[in-house]
Amino acid sequence: MNIVVCVKYVPDATADRKFEDDFTVDRVGVDGLLSELDEYAVEQALQFREKREGEEITVTALTVGPEKAVDAVRKSLQMGADSGVHVLDDAIAGSDYIATSLVLAKAIEKIKADAGVDLVICGMASTDASGSVVPAMLAERLGMPQVTLASVIESQGDQVRIKRDNEGSTEVIGATLPIVLSVTDQSGEARYPSFKGIMAAKKKPLETYSLADLGVDSGEVGLAVAWSQVEDTTERPPRTAGEIVTDEDGSGAGALVDFLASKKFI
Repeated sequence: MNIVVCVKYVPDATADRKFEDDFTVDRVGVDGLLSELDEYAVEQALQFREKREGEEITVTALTVGPEKAVDAVRKSLQMGADSGVHVLDDAIAGSDYIATSLVLAKAIEKIKADAGVDLVICGMASTDASGSVVPAMLAERLGMPQVTLASVIESQGDQVRIKRDNEGSTEVIGATLPIVLSVTDQSGEARYPSFKGIMAAKKKPLETYSLADLGVDSGEVGLAVAWSQVEDTTERPPRTAGEIVTDEDGSGAGALVDFLASKKFI
């Protein structure tokens, strides 16, 4: 059995993030890391393998992005994934969800042709775009059922059952492999790479695919064919000094109420 985990390299939320001249997010000149929500997907893939002792199960981490995006795959390998795939091609820059799901699907099909794919796992969203639509798009392109937003995953044989938490209720959904599965940040804390895992990751196979390797025309991806584009951006205004309300004559409470009312907080 082979599990493919889709992971994304995202700008560090604590870094000084900025846009390129074409208003796409700068993913080269800023520090980045494996999306935290995708760490849960890697963790669930590893737990799936660990709970099924005696079965031959491999976990492949897959990412699409610029050269530095390989760090997301390396982190997955350090956590315990067996192999990695990085789709790297300049033409992909600026791609929307539709083009991204196309490239991911073609990469998964190539992996499937080489080693088979029984389960595709994704995070619930990426921490930079928060779209939550790629798993559904992948399922459609791959012709596989989708089971999304899982907080608890159980499996036996080729059967998978998940719990999905909603406001005031919990759904239990079952499916038969192969499937596309997305997991939430409630599915279990992701492990930290151990020193042994970090050293072992250096010897694990990591392949790089281009669009030509996947049979994808460059005209199908990129900013020029994106269904949505950012037309303009405005820098966040600098933080201004706060207003201090003094209460020397008992008028402080009234001044505070007036201030809250002027900001429409009350």
